[in-house]
Amino acid sequence: MNKKKAAGFACSACGNAQPRWLGRCPECGGWNTFRESAAGTAAGGEAAPGGDGARPVPLASVDPSEGRRISTGSGEFDRVLGGGATLRSAILVGGEPGIGKSTLLLQTAAAVSRPDGGAGEPERGAAKTPRALYVSGEESAAQIRARADRLMLDTRGIDILCATRLEDVCAALDALQPDFVVIDSIQTLRSAEAGMVPGTVSQLKYCALELVEWAKSRDSVLCMSAHVTKDGSIAGPKSLEHLVDTVVAFERNSDEARFLRAQKNRYGSVDELGIFAMGERGLTQVEDPSAMFITRRTGSLPAGVAAAPVFEGSRVFLVEIQALTVPAKAALSRVYSDRIDSARVSRTAAVLEKRTGVRFSDQDIYINVGGGIRLTESAIDAALAAALYSARTDLPLAEGTAFVGELSLAGEIRPVPRVRQRAKTAASLGFAAVYAPEAEAGVIAVSDVRALIHAAFGVPRSP
Repeated sequence: MNKKKAAGFACSACGNAQPRWLGRCPECGGWNTFRESAAGTAAGGEAAPGGDGARPVPLASVDPSEGRRISTGSGEFDRVLGGGATLRSAILVGGEPGIGKSTLLLQTAAAVSRPDGGAGEPERGAAKTPRALYVSGEESAAQIRARADRLMLDTRGIDILCATRLEDVCAALDALQPDFVVIDSIQTLRSAEAGMVPGTVSQLKYCALELVEWAKSRDSVLCMSAHVTKDGSIAGPKSLEHLVDTVVAFERNSDEARFLRAQKNRYGSVDELGIFAMGERGLTQVEDPSAMFITRRTGSLPAGVAAAPVFEGSRVFLVEIQALTVPAKAALSRVYSDRIDSARVSRTAAVLEKRTGVRFSDQDIYINVGGGIRLTESAIDAALAAALYSARTDLPLAEGTAFVGELSLAGEIRPVPRVRQRAKTAASLGFAAVYAPEAEAGVIAVSDVRALIHAAFGVPRSP
């Protein structure tokens, strides 16, 4: 006996489901927001008659080529994505207004839609020329064309759609079957099925899920730009980040430099860092990233500056940690640090005060990182301690010295991974002395913070 398809009502504002119509939603308090919706399963949880129920398949029979990648045309973007954009995947790009999200996606669409990397028209019998669809809900087609002309992009393989209705976007996707899709931005889309106001929680979830499902069923890549809140996180529900495969965040340190990081990546590492420079031709790759973070000085090194080789994914950068200490203006001292966690700075200062006798508790501490890069790994502890000690005592470090190591609460300099690669990169940039807890070629071994201060500054070790 066929079982009747279950029906219910869902709130268009928050998605709350009820078995019968209600005038007021008990979840969000909205009036007259319930719409009738038919469920896809029958009572008892079985697949509805005539429905396309999902069925399991042997894992060994799955074609691994469905996970192949395509190049975005940018080595830095490919690095962050784990080696290129994976087909049948969804990418969410977030960043503050004006940072370059639209520029990056337009450049990527132009690169992906050019056959053979833009070498010209494909020969007869060659594979289909890839196409890209750029959907804009914020800018007009003329504005996007003007940007493409300014960036000198080849737009012959890009189709443009300026629309905010999800139904119009889905119709264009089904008609064009593009290989690369850009949604700029997901917050501007709306669907009548989820209400009439764009940007709500239900609108974001409904529109994103429809687009992701379309990309997952075809050999296409979906890229969506997203607004961010004032603290830098993706605006909207956290479930939006769970729906996509990769979440990429744009950061900046100045008007020119841009940093691209993966906060989530199902197809690669989240430790890689992409570095771009914003110019008249859009976003360009930085050929020598270490030059951005190390200041080339003609005179002697000032007090409060120490260098550290850090790993960002598979690359080593030499960064400059800058410290400044001044007497506290109030009874309570403060730590001002944007690029290094303030708790790490306070902990390092406390260890120095306990183990070396130099007082920091009555000082305001300011910490900066040259080039504006954000540092999170524990290998910077030794360089941070050297910079703080130098700033507090006004004793500059010697030229060409770098520091590697994690600082424990007992004052020990603990080992960190890949010291040899760090020392090799430092030596190639002219750093002759590298202080680290392990004895390697070109490395000066130090076991604790007292030994580090004695070796770097020539200060006698206190008992």
